[in-house]
Amino acid sequence: LMVWLRRCTHYLFIIVVAANGTLLTINAGDYIFYTDWAWTSFVIFSISQTLMLTVGACYYLTFTGVPGTATYYALIITVYTWVAKGAWFSLGYPYDFIATPIWLPSAMLLDLAYWATKRNKHSLILFGGVLAGMSLPLFNMVNLITIADPLETAFKYPRPTLPPYVTPIEPQVGKFYNSPVALGAGAGAVLAVTFTALGCKLTTWTYRWMAA
Repeated sequence: LMVWLRRCTHYLFIIVVAANGTLLTINAGDYIFYTDWAWTSFVIFSISQTLMLTVGACYYLTFTGVPGTATYYALIITVYTWVAKGAWFSLGYPYDFIATPIWLPSAMLLDLAYWATKRNKHSLILFGGVLAGMSLPLFNMVNLITIADPLETAFKYPRPTLPPYVTPIEPQVGKFYNSPVALGAGAGAVLAVTFTALGCKLTTWTYRWMAA
């Protein structure tokens, strides 16, 4: 019975986190319409996606103890997001409305850190967290370069497609605007250590819940 409960809890958590990762992508990733705030939005997008990736992947990884499961988790949320992307596209939104994040390489780095240190949880938190937090903005900026120009898309799909409370204001130029990849990677490298620690802690809490 306990083995069955463990498996059910494990898969339920993966589904919940993957679904929330998809929703977070839709909310943070539709930067294409935020023409005036595109790169500030990208920094927030990077941090939010790092959170969803590292917490879920580290929980999955430490729960199973098998290197490679972080990449499997990233594959799950990638598929979820592509399904959501297709759904939005079918509703008449532009193809680039949801920028599907590149999670897989960062998840592979988490697996690598876990495997190379002989499944050491603390190394996963420190090394894996830093690697994932730094790499995700880099991979995603390359991803975003390949899709339509935000300004061109904004003219093609005018502002009224957005609700009034998210209508962009006049263009802002500031520190966020200058180097979104550096800011995303810097903030991600610091914060992802906490995120990975939380993912590992969830495994401890799950085992305690099952033992109660």
